Amino acid sequence: MTSEQARGDAPSRIPWPTHGWTRLVSIVLAVSLSVLFFTRSHAIAALYYELSPWLPGLLMWGCAIGFIHGVGFVPRLSLWRVVFSPFIGWPLLIMGLILTLSQS
Repeated sequence: MTSEQARGDAPSRIPWPTHGWTRLVSIVLAVSLSVLFFTRSHAIAALYYELSPWLPGLLMWGCAIGFIHGVGFVPRLSLWRVVFSPFIGWPLLIMGLILTLSQS
């Protein structure tokens, strides 16, 4: 009996990338966008007023996903695997980098 079975957790069928290069991509993107958040806060404020008030929140969610995946944390429950999926986080991080760098 595995430890997952002993706790009553069903194995998740949601894919989760575990290769080292995927974790490296996640952490590099998350650190990059976090640095831009702190150094170019005026660009984030401009995005808030020009595009959508939800956008900075989505970008921070992308950063959280990048850090969670980048440090190697693997959620057990399917709900958390979906919420913190790097397949959601990567497009958010890339979009955030492009939008933040495009602001002058």
